[in-house]
Amino acid sequence: MKKILVFILLIILSVTVASTFAIWNIALKGNTPGKNVTLYVYPGTSGKVLSEQLDSANAILNPWWFKVASRAFKLNDKVKAGRYIITPAMTNRGLVRMFNLGLQSPHNLILSGNIRSMEKLASIISGKISSDSAKILQTLKDKTLIDSLGFDKYSFPGMFLLNTYEIYWTSSPKEIVLRLHSEYNKFWNQERQQKARDLNLSPIEVVTLASIVAEESNIKSEHPVIAGVYVNRLKRGIPLQADPTIKYALNDPSIKRILYQHLEIDSPYNTYKIKGLPPGPITIPSPSVIDAVLDYSKHNYLYFCAKPSLDGSHNFASTLSAHNRNARAYQSAISKLK
Repeated sequence: MKKILVFILLIILSVTVASTFAIWNIALKGNTPGKNVTLYVYPGTSGKVLSEQLDSANAILNPWWFKVASRAFKLNDKVKAGRYIITPAMTNRGLVRMFNLGLQSPHNLILSGNIRSMEKLASIISGKISSDSAKILQTLKDKTLIDSLGFDKYSFPGMFLLNTYEIYWTSSPKEIVLRLHSEYNKFWNQERQQKARDLNLSPIEVVTLASIVAEESNIKSEHPVIAGVYVNRLKRGIPLQADPTIKYALNDPSIKRILYQHLEIDSPYNTYKIKGLPPGPITIPSPSVIDAVLDYSKHNYLYFCAKPSLDGSHNFASTLSAHNRNARAYQSAISKLK
């Protein structure tokens, strides 16, 4: 009798130990490596395929225990698509919960540098969401969508702002556009709108002017001064004669020097021929340049020219004769380099 009791106790103990071991491995023990692993799960991925994907990405330490946990905690038959970050020491239970709830990790969409076309913008966005650049570009050129947001094909690039945005990999191209439109509306608060009205310009016209200013100089302190030059020209009805708009019209930003032959191009962006602003921005400017236009420097300058120091800074002038002297000094400095 005593032996039977001992045998029963041993069985109970063995079952208890085995159960504890199983529970520990299924639910409580960490089953991920000591570093973050990024996993992209596409729509329609099954639980079986997910297990294989986790294994091949070395995102789990013991695939068998994850499969057991998947059944125990009822991993969805169709896993929610997303960009997931597998963090160190995650339990199987935590993994199943993350995938079942679709707790994907956002990441940053960074709009920076010279973005002169919707093609370039589509290329940047395509690296951050599941859609390819062709589908994104199709959305960026969707006339119905553009019209519904109050823009046309020329002004639409002015809706985008150089900044960093937190987005999800599963966001559709349209969702991204609507998100960035929301950011545009937030940026154009009452204070900025009033400053634009004081300039007798619409927000998009301010962005258009800012895009020209941004292309004229990389020196931040010069932006309000250059903006003031163009504001003075607009007020007096003088053509802007902005070289960056000619490069844009010719679709050649690499041009180093604008020649007379370049000025003959028939384009709404040829600010040597037309008065006023072109129909839309020539690049996507940063918020700081837009603010530099809104807070432009008040002065009498109508001209500016690169300094002979060739450091990227400019001399400013109120008269054509003074401007011509500055231009000759610059040309002399250039000639010495040849």
